[in-house]
Amino acid sequence: MTGTLAPTQQLTAADRCDRCGAQAYVRVLLNSGGELLFCAHHMRKHDESLRKIASDIHDETDKLTASKATADER
Repeated sequence: MTGTLAPTQQLTAADRCDRCGAQAYVRVLLNSGGELLFCAHHMRKHDESLRKIASDIHDETDKLTASKATADER
């Protein structure tokens, strides 16, 4: 796509954090054109630095609290 970002696909259980290998819940699209995947922990740890070099951040960490709420209802 020219002049706009392509839609970001949802993350799946197969997507892994580039730092530790845990399930990724955040996709960071870089200004340089690359992408990085992070677990919630590593996104929080590197959030400030990543925002400086990101063109887009696709955050699905809300799935963590949604799945915990579902488990608590059982």
